[in-house]
Amino acid sequence: MKDRLFRDILPRVSKPIRYTGNELNIIKKDWDSSRVKMVFAFPDVYEVGMSHIGGRILYGVINETTDHLLERSFAPWPDMEKLMREEGIPLYALESYRPLTDFEVVGFSLQYELSVTNILNMLDLAGIPIFSRERTDDDPLILAGGPVAFNPEPFSDFFDLFMIGDGEEALPELLDEVERVRDLPRQEKLLRLARVEGIYVPSLYEVSYNSDGTLAAMEPLYPEVPRRVRKAIVADLDKAFYPDNPILPYMTVVHDRAVLEVMRGCQRGCRFCHAGMVYRPVREKSVATLQRQARAQLENTGYEEVSLASLSTLDYTGVNQLVKGLVAEHGSKGVGVALPSLRVDAFSIDLANEVQKVRKTTLTLAPEAGTQRLRDVINKNVTQEQLYDAVEAAFKSGWLAVKLYFMIGLPTETEEDLDGILQLLEEVKGIGNRYARRPVEIRASMACFVPKAHTPFQWQPQDSIEKLQEKISYMTRYRRRGIKLSFHDSRVSYLEGIIARGDRRLGQMIYQAWKNGAVFDGWSEYFRFEHWQKAMEESGLDPQFYVSRVRSFDELLPWDFVDSGVTKDYLRKENEKAMEGVPTLDCRREDCTGCGVCPSFEVEIDLRGGDESAH
Repeated sequence: MKDRLFRDILPRVSKPIRYTGNELNIIKKDWDSSRVKMVFAFPDVYEVGMSHIGGRILYGVINETTDHLLERSFAPWPDMEKLMREEGIPLYALESYRPLTDFEVVGFSLQYELSVTNILNMLDLAGIPIFSRERTDDDPLILAGGPVAFNPEPFSDFFDLFMIGDGEEALPELLDEVERVRDLPRQEKLLRLARVEGIYVPSLYEVSYNSDGTLAAMEPLYPEVPRRVRKAIVADLDKAFYPDNPILPYMTVVHDRAVLEVMRGCQRGCRFCHAGMVYRPVREKSVATLQRQARAQLENTGYEEVSLASLSTLDYTGVNQLVKGLVAEHGSKGVGVALPSLRVDAFSIDLANEVQKVRKTTLTLAPEAGTQRLRDVINKNVTQEQLYDAVEAAFKSGWLAVKLYFMIGLPTETEEDLDGILQLLEEVKGIGNRYARRPVEIRASMACFVPKAHTPFQWQPQDSIEKLQEKISYMTRYRRRGIKLSFHDSRVSYLEGIIARGDRRLGQMIYQAWKNGAVFDGWSEYFRFEHWQKAMEESGLDPQFYVSRVRSFDELLPWDFVDSGVTKDYLRKENEKAMEGVPTLDCRREDCTGCGVCPSFEVEIDLRGGDESAH
């Protein structure tokens, strides 16, 4: 297949380098001597998938620390898919060019709800039955992991098993068990795999519904199947595997730089934030570990930038020491340090100035809401004054562009809150005019709020497409030179909302959407809302049931069987505090907030962690 691929197919597609493999630092293990063969399949194009830090970690941990084998596959761009179907070329792995059907396990990363149509497309391209119930002993086990897997139910028709939580330790354990049960019939095999911590096998549960459509019960079909699935967790990041030799693509990828994961989890408690809840507790790496990892990655790749990745990098207790150390060690070689969106305080600006001494690019801040009242509702513990002080410090330091992230459609939002965003932008522009050396550019990105499972807002209704469009129209009447507004597509957010809090009855709708032509739904040029509208009609689905209604605190939710460590009682109390506009303080600065994750996983959070003296 390889010769035919290179000779006949790749010269006819855009960016053929996506499909060739053989990159620097690629790992090709001996097929025959490897124990379990798995492919890591990313349901998006190569340059997006190769930027995914989780994929880099799993690729290294399996190939470098076990006798199993892990290869990679990505969603082909439509031009490549067309030729593959015409020429009868199945989806293949980049290391060995073997079709996915040759592997025992095919693992998909679920980073985004609407990537599911790409997953169905990849299974079809590989010649693997799309529905798990149609697979036989000869088919690979189809696995999913990632943040979206914390509510696996909408996808349960398509996957044999889900891995919920951290994968570095759970995946090697799972592959060991796959080897042990290799010769068992498929159903017995799945029954054994369901005993591995963090593994959920949907076919081993029976679901029933009340007359009003809400979930009545979810019962294991066998006594040995766990009633609740506890997420897998890596307790010590310093001891956890992290790749020193990441694959170096031959093309520019989305995040084309060395990446350091400085910490995992977040204690800020923003009530809309799914990742901030499900990835608790906070775990940090030591500065020494991070310095060693940066040194190794730069030596093995030649990258000229190091990115500090986490949900809240400025909360990392050693961030000041780490940034100054990296700049001192690597700055003279032309290596820069990149920070994600910054916390809204002067310390953030000081640090940003440290990493961009030579050239000031765009500064990114995330106030999320336009009024203090609404920021208290969502528990975004920043004030208007802190934002203005940070912006003033930035413009005085030479920054000429600021990007601000907001959400519209948040619970309790009023017209006054939308006006607050516009007034805030006007004030930021005015500060720029007063203190910057040249005209400044202010960009505001407006996401549409989508309530997510496992968050305090999981019971809240989501704005309809019409309501969101009214808000967008209200704000776009505003025109001001030097201020640019951009809005997320409300139709995409609507679909995301259906799936994010969906149950297993959504499988037919998802399948129909794919059959109608839905693919690459995260890409505006390929997104077609009409494919999904038709699918809803064909499957008899009422989208308002999933999007618009207020859920009762007593309702059994489709994801309640997933034990993230954060208690449902804590989420309910946070929801009630939100409606009262009462914020909850950072547990690393103040006191335990009672979320339940520390006693559940027998860990202790350093309550002094957020103290500024640590910086």
